[in-house]
Amino acid sequence: MLEPVQRQSAQSARPISDKEKIAAIVKAVVRTADAWGLSNAEAAALFDVPIATWSRMKNGAYKGVLDQDKVTRASILLGIFKGLRLLFNGPLTYGWPKTPNSGPGFNGRTPVQVMCEGGIPAMLKIRQHVDALRGGV
Repeated sequence: MLEPVQRQSAQSARPISDKEKIAAIVKAVVRTADAWGLSNAEAAALFDVPIATWSRMKNGAYKGVLDQDKVTRASILLGIFKGLRLLFNGPLTYGWPKTPNSGPGFNGRTPVQVMCEGGIPAMLKIRQHVDALRGGV
């Protein structure tokens, strides 16, 4: 018999305040943004922070916590990054997120534009799209 689905506890949805974990997450997101050639405005929009906060993150001067929204965004972005590295070998490995796409759901926009406009739901769709391209639907 199937066990009931466990709901996420309130404790696991708490902001991350461990400085080492925050530093690792921020560093990974910054490296992803750099690899994709994102502007500060694009990176800040994807991580849903003001540009000033993104600048502090890039400079290693961020002293805040990461709420569940930021952790989710980081997880999705890093999943897309990893999926693209597994999928492509060449310029699209890092260039795909900023390449205009005529496929369904893109309408000539880049994946970055779609994600910036659509937030987490769009980011999840892009992640699923990359996973599907890899054959891992």
